[in-house]
Amino acid sequence: MKKILYLFALLCLAVTGRAQEGKIKIPDNVFVPKGQWVVGSSVSYSEHTEENYQFLIIDKFNSDGYTFNVSPLVTYAVKDNLTMGGRFSYGRTLTKFNGLSVDLGEDLNFDLNDTYQLKHSYSVMAVMRNYINLGTSKRFALYAETQLQFGGSQAKLVTKEGNELTGTYTTSTDVGVGVCPGIVAFVNNYTAVEVSVGVLGVNFSKVKQKTDQIYTGDQSSSSANFRINLFSIGLGIAFYL
Repeated sequence: MKKILYLFALLCLAVTGRAQEGKIKIPDNVFVPKGQWVVGSSVSYSEHTEENYQFLIIDKFNSDGYTFNVSPLVTYAVKDNLTMGGRFSYGRTLTKFNGLSVDLGEDLNFDLNDTYQLKHSYSVMAVMRNYINLGTSKRFALYAETQLQFGGSQAKLVTKEGNELTGTYTTSTDVGVGVCPGIVAFVNNYTAVEVSVGVLGVNFSKVKQKTDQIYTGDQSSSSANFRINLFSIGLGIAFYL
């Protein structure tokens, strides 16, 4: 009878042993066990203001604006500490310019006043996440999210010159591969807070422009960024089911 009670107690400990998960006990080096779903979203927001800013040929630069981005996520753990899934991202950027003077010499200088740019961007991503425990902790971990991204954007730039308005409408198609590092911390058995710091990788873009519904132009570009942007911090919440 004592042996049966002892085995029953061990079974109970195995079921409730991991305090952070509230599920079965797993090895110390496993943060996200195989078969677990991760559902969540990250949000980032930033503002900027420049007053009488001067830099090289730019004089009396005044501007203000903001950037907002939201990105829901769904992944599934195909093996311990490795999840795969998808992410959708939407961003909105507004920048207003006033009093921008550019001086390239006596014969080439101009002023830019009463100008604003509004941009909407969107993308879908295939993502793969690798988790690394901080020691034997089941509450804190680092992760690296690899992203294969496809998306686009729409933007309009409007300038007022006297009583006339000039507008440029821009669309783009973007493809990129990047890595987004971050840290995750559980606040209860199933809910975690995530902090990510920028995206580094390679991007390809094709841009089409139309000005005043008359003039058109195309541009293709590629860029590589291998620096972590500490000024692009994203905060998120995720549910580990």
